[in-house]
Amino acid sequence: MIYKDLQGKTAIVTGAGKKTGIGYSIAEKLASCGGNVIIADLGKTPSPGESLQSATGEEMDDIAAELAKMHGIRTLAVAVDVTDNKAIGAMVTTITKTFDHIDILCNNAGASFGVPNTVLSYDEAAWIKTIDVNLFSVFRLSRAVIPLMAGKPAAIINTASRAGKVPPIFNSAYAVAKAGVIMLTKTMAKELGAAGIRVNAICPGQIATDLEKWRFGLEASFFGTTIEEREKEMCKTIPLGYIGPPREAADLVLFLASDASRYITGQAINIDGGQCMEL
Repeated sequence: MIYKDLQGKTAIVTGAGKKTGIGYSIAEKLASCGGNVIIADLGKTPSPGESLQSATGEEMDDIAAELAKMHGIRTLAVAVDVTDNKAIGAMVTTITKTFDHIDILCNNAGASFGVPNTVLSYDEAAWIKTIDVNLFSVFRLSRAVIPLMAGKPAAIINTASRAGKVPPIFNSAYAVAKAGVIMLTKTMAKELGAAGIRVNAICPGQIATDLEKWRFGLEASFFGTTIEEREKEMCKTIPLGYIGPPREAADLVLFLASDASRYITGQAINIDGGQCMEL
């Protein structure tokens, strides 16, 4: 669906530097609606032995250039470490040289460290890093970007998770972080409503991203089975019976960013094929 009101709007999407992720799908769909897109990701060369690699600066530049050419929009690729306030400040400075106002912020960056482990065996540094990347980053980025949203209606969409509502095993830090994102979304919605800024969260279940495939690999190793078997077992828990592609989550983000959801704020909406059906 094309949301015509998004044309000319400017969006920051974190964690958007790899074409296999939700962030890229969000950026691509926003661009297809005529929105200007800022691709924000770590932008570093992967370290040897990294099992889950972040986007490189070259990948981010290529995505920005491709979207600009394909959709006739303005784009910008900005490297940022979402756990570092100085890096976030530098990102904002870079952005303001090209764009004077931000209409949409998608806090999508996320990762999981030190899993699988129980609470008793979880490494404390990995636990804290997971909280930092997934929860504190939403606070940091929002605080830095909200001043650029002043004066016009705007939207913030945070990527939470089904794990923030239904506790998984051996992944407590990620679940706690995403539950925190849901509550932060609600408090921000209350605080920013009068300023015309709506704040909502999406709660993806199983989405076919690199992070999800990595998770299935860890679980397969832990349970002594194959990745394919783990996927089949997971699909049995999904009423619609399949693992969703990233574009499914991106479609929900577009709705929440557009005027079609103008009376919706403070919500954490599931996108999980029916896995989580709470009242």
